[in-house]
Amino acid sequence: MRTRDLMLGTLFLAAIAVLGAGQSFVERTGVVRAQSGVQAPRFEVDPLWPKPLPNHWVMGMTIGVAVDARDHVFIVHRPGSVSAGESPAANGNAEECCEAAPPILEFDPAGNLVGSWGGPGEGYEWPESNHGLAFDHRGNLWIGGNGANDAHILKFTRNGQFVAQFGRSGANGGSHDRENFGRVAKVFVDALENEVYVADGYGNRRVAVLDADSGEFKRYWGAYGNRPDDGDLGRYDPDGPPAQQFRSPVHCSELSTDRLLYVCDRANDRIQVFRPDGTFVKEQFVEKRTLSGGSVWDVAFSRDQWQTYLYLADGVNQRIHILLRDTLEVLTSFGDGGRQPGQFYGAHSIATDSQGNIYTTETFEGRRVQKFVYTGIGNVPRGHQGVVWPTE
Repeated sequence: MRTRDLMLGTLFLAAIAVLGAGQSFVERTGVVRAQSGVQAPRFEVDPLWPKPLPNHWVMGMTIGVAVDARDHVFIVHRPGSVSAGESPAANGNAEECCEAAPPILEFDPAGNLVGSWGGPGEGYEWPESNHGLAFDHRGNLWIGGNGANDAHILKFTRNGQFVAQFGRSGANGGSHDRENFGRVAKVFVDALENEVYVADGYGNRRVAVLDADSGEFKRYWGAYGNRPDDGDLGRYDPDGPPAQQFRSPVHCSELSTDRLLYVCDRANDRIQVFRPDGTFVKEQFVEKRTLSGGSVWDVAFSRDQWQTYLYLADGVNQRIHILLRDTLEVLTSFGDGGRQPGQFYGAHSIATDSQGNIYTTETFEGRRVQKFVYTGIGNVPRGHQGVVWPTE
């Protein structure tokens, strides 16, 4: 009996030891999982933002977003891209559904539509294919265009009153033209120097800088600060040497508070960083093996004092990348391909509001604007998070 009790006791102790080892393993792997994450901004999609549009309005390809000083969100879309199945003629009942919304839509922070305007008018040439939005320090809204004849940019008040046009439709003379542009993707207006940085663009291959009041050209440059060259670069080769020129389209140019210009060389899968005079500083490739439309579509800065993080919209891999701005290290990403909230179909443009929330627009068949609510800095997976669905 004593021998049997001794054997049972030994087995019991062995079992405890195994359980303890298992618990220790669980704890250790838990620590490893925690350590495999990274500290970064966290977001959750708001599936109820914005609220439904009135008047049976629908949006076409939505290719620009900007946030004003009141945290009102402006988007620009292409009414002409509304699909035939949504048009009154196709449905045979214009009273019920549907009609393309005006090109510019304004939403308040709660997602209510509070303004709409845009399209051809007196004294200016509305773009064939409007593209990109940006506010300046005076509350004016700037619009580009990437249609075949779009060689100009437009400036309006936030309520749609025409202010100025720089360049003329159909007049592009290439990347050394000092009066016109070549299918502009987007602009950024620098309040300190009152200068406009033009991502120019789908036809030209340069960043151009002009006076925000007169439109006078001041300087321009290509990749690495080189003199622009519009010659054929051939197919993008992720294993080849980096291209010494921008590849079409040059899709964004955003200036940080510490005076560094971040340029989206979209089809080369890279961000290039410059000083305001065009001096090259550094570059970073993101998803370097992405072909066709490329991975670097648009960028926005986090809203902390130092703009610590850079948010990158990737319209081919259908996600938002979060980078440390000083090193351009990719920390994490979120999103997925699809049509549900938190997914993307052509993630095209990105902007942030004063609370740190992210707004995105989608082109192609995506045709919408989404809001991702900032929930603070915390541990997130290094790599890809997937869809950031609300936790409650």
